[in-house]
Amino acid sequence: MSEVITTPDLRYIVVRGRLWRRANPGLSAEHRASLVSRLMDGRRAVKAAKAAEHEGRPEAGTAMKAARAAVDAAKTELGERGPVWWDDDAPDLNRHMVRNTPYASWFAALNGGEPGPK
Repeated sequence: MSEVITTPDLRYIVVRGRLWRRANPGLSAEHRASLVSRLMDGRRAVKAAKAAEHEGRPEAGTAMKAARAAVDAAKTELGERGPVWWDDDAPDLNRHMVRNTPYASWFAALNGGEPGPK
């Protein structure tokens, strides 16, 4: 498994050169654990709904819609989607390529943008 690269302000992780918003660090450990559990339940439900689709079961579409809504709700409550959790009016750069953001020079300084020892 590769090293996770986190921006200096702890707002994003970098995956294959793209920024992904992190969960709100202001959440209590208990609340975060509960939300992560709900997120994983939703992801398992998506997997089950995909299997149901593959089998041609008639309830698959409804199950998929509910499962994806559960995933979205958990990610929104975690702060990974929806309104940003920071309050300094900085823009949300979620899903932007890091090279096209204010983090570009910081990222380029990290072994040519690759994870590893500094």
